[in-house]
Amino acid sequence: MAEPILEVTGLVKHYPLTRGVLFKKQIGSVKAVDGVDFTLGRGETLGVVGESGCGKSTVAKLLCSLERPTAGAIRFKGEDITRLSGKALKAVRRNIQMVFQDPYTSLNPRMTVGDIVGEPYEIHPEVAPRGDRRRRVQELLDVVGLDPEYVNRYPHQFSGGQRQRIGIARGLALRPEIIVADEPVSALDVSVQAQVINLMARLQSEFDLSYVFIAHDLSIVRHISDRVGVMYLGRIVEIGRDAEIYDHPTHPYTQALLSAVPVPDPEARERRERIILTGDVPSPADIPSGCRFRTRCWKAQRRCAQEVPALAVPEAFRGTGGPAAHASACHFAEEAAPVTPAAPEEPRPDGDGPG
Repeated sequence: MAEPILEVTGLVKHYPLTRGVLFKKQIGSVKAVDGVDFTLGRGETLGVVGESGCGKSTVAKLLCSLERPTAGAIRFKGEDITRLSGKALKAVRRNIQMVFQDPYTSLNPRMTVGDIVGEPYEIHPEVAPRGDRRRRVQELLDVVGLDPEYVNRYPHQFSGGQRQRIGIARGLALRPEIIVADEPVSALDVSVQAQVINLMARLQSEFDLSYVFIAHDLSIVRHISDRVGVMYLGRIVEIGRDAEIYDHPTHPYTQALLSAVPVPDPEARERRERIILTGDVPSPADIPSGCRFRTRCWKAQRRCAQEVPALAVPEAFRGTGGPAAHASACHFAEEAAPVTPAAPEEPRPDGDGPG
């Protein structure tokens, strides 16, 4: 892996549950993020996937300092940014920018495109002199594939894909080193999704960016990511290179997610075993003991209720050096059988193929 630019250790975010109006009493907490660990290499894309409510967006807000963590550390170039405030935190925020999910509500309808993309320069005036800002905004619009003369238009005059390009241009304004993209294409049409993903891939090499890419669509995550982390109920349950996660998953939850991905090959689709999870996702205010996935897992045993599995290479694969030797938080991790295309039929004696 490349040199780490971001290190997240034991990241926790709990929201208190209170009772009463005048005299509030805390009766519990919603454990949105409950011990997340990962690293992000320079120039790398880390994809984060999982069901709705698993804590992906909360992690994104914590990385951008939009929320303060309850515990844990976020180290940017070795410095723990969770302990910063004032000018020091403002300086770090220049280097970690965010692209939001909804291109409609993330842009102020009362501001022109020039004002939206140029707003970061008002907050960080040292980046661009006032007389040079219009030119810089036009350059950013050109970089993301929009006409530089659109600076005086308003968001309602653009399509969804164009608005997301404006959001990306705003994220690039301060020349950050890390961009946290929280489901940046989920609200777009499929053809537009491909355009935006290809744009982000081009910008990554052009600006030497590192991405934390959050999405529901597993195929999109695989297309753009170098490594993938799978989240469930506030924790990462499996993490590894894209080929390791997609072709050699070892955690039951990851295997269930991948079994739901549409397969274009009809024969492979018929032979693939579909894993249907039973029950609902537990409430983050009442997380099960031990392994938090055990209430829906077909492999669950008594040990799963008593012992929290560590996110580490499973003992069965340690030292093998194979693709299954990646971190997985499961006591009974095992590699799923891959779905391979059917072998072609042997030609008939007369030389004609089947049919």
